[in-house]
Amino acid sequence: MTDEQVVTYERRGAVAVVTMNRPEYGNAQNSKMTYALDAAFTRAVDDDEVKVVVLAGGGRHFSGGHDIGTPGRDIDQTFDRKAVIHWDHVGKRGVDSRFARESEVYLGMCRRWREIPKPMIAMVQGACIAGGLMLAWSCDFIVASDDAFFSDPVVRMGIPGVEYFAHPWVMNPRAAKEFLYTGDRVDAQRARELGMVNHVVPRQDLETTVMGIAERISAMPRLGLALAKKAVNQAEDLMGMRSGMDSVFGLHHAAHAHNAEVGPDPLAGLDAREMAKRDDQG
Repeated sequence: MTDEQVVTYERRGAVAVVTMNRPEYGNAQNSKMTYALDAAFTRAVDDDEVKVVVLAGGGRHFSGGHDIGTPGRDIDQTFDRKAVIHWDHVGKRGVDSRFARESEVYLGMCRRWREIPKPMIAMVQGACIAGGLMLAWSCDFIVASDDAFFSDPVVRMGIPGVEYFAHPWVMNPRAAKEFLYTGDRVDAQRARELGMVNHVVPRQDLETTVMGIAERISAMPRLGLALAKKAVNQAEDLMGMRSGMDSVFGLHHAAHAHNAEVGPDPLAGLDAREMAKRDDQG
């Protein structure tokens, strides 16, 4: 791995701004970024002066998804596990490896971040695709610029959606089916109509709008915010969110295993470039 700073951290008064910093790769999320995000979020939680956390993406795009093809892809490297108690995926084969890794760096981390006791705002511009959705959905709500777009195209791989399968809860089930069946891009305004996005603003106003909301939230008592967040999260889980994700995670890995058995690899031979090409054609 290089010494690049894949995540930056800045405190602005009572607001911590955590920024993904791989703009040359559309902020594709490798494991190094995952654990850097986790460290930044932990830092924000531990700082008693921080009341709100903003998750941003540097450059043109919020996040193009999981890293499935950049020079910094680190799928075969070991990191200290934080989200689940499981064995290291490195040196294992097949489902034994992939299930262990994705339980930790994808589903486990997003669940961990969803439970952060401080409000989290996703500040989204440009692409928010596949794994990028998971990052935004782990936050409490989303403010998007008018050039933002959202998609989960992994059904093209024969996979029923990303690991943190929040689709039926962040939008209605019929919209989730269309979103998955077509793999089409949904623009920011349509995402707002579906309830996935809270506010859509001009690109030049995005940061100002988000910081304004964060400052208003920061005037509220910290414990009250934490309890309000837990109350809504518990309500979502009572509506089946956690158990639903567990069931779909099994289908997700059945699809990976099927791809590896009948084709060239668990991703059905598709890399980031081919996925983007098919997305543009769609």
